[in-house]
Amino acid sequence: QVQLVESGGGLVQPGGSLRLSCAASGFTVSSHAMNWFRQAPGKERELVASLTSAGGSTIAADSMKGRFTISRDNAKNTVYLQMNSLKPEDTAVYYCNALIEDSANTPYHVWGQGTQVTVSS
Repeated sequence: QVQLVESGGGLVQPGGSLRLSCAASGFTVSSHAMNWFRQAPGKERELVASLTSAGGSTIAADSMKGRFTISRDNAKNTVYLQMNSLKPEDTAVYYCNALIEDSANTPYHVWGQGTQVTVSS
């Protein structure tokens, strides 16, 4: 069964750090594009970071560059989002996403359940 399970969210003070984890099952993360999205209250879901199967990474917004890093551990079949120097505007539900294929090789997106990140003093 294809599944993504996020963890690592929580309450952190401004300037603090969190590392989110996304454990995958039913497919291999190193063979697929993996993404992190976030959705703040009242706002649309936005792309945070992407990791290609070749290992190339992209941080989507200038406001996150230099603070966020996406990576993976192939042995654990897990993708991470390291977030440093957190700001109140980073408060959101963070979702892991993968682009995989069904038995007919038709691509489709898989989503995790999300993990809440709250940045507040």
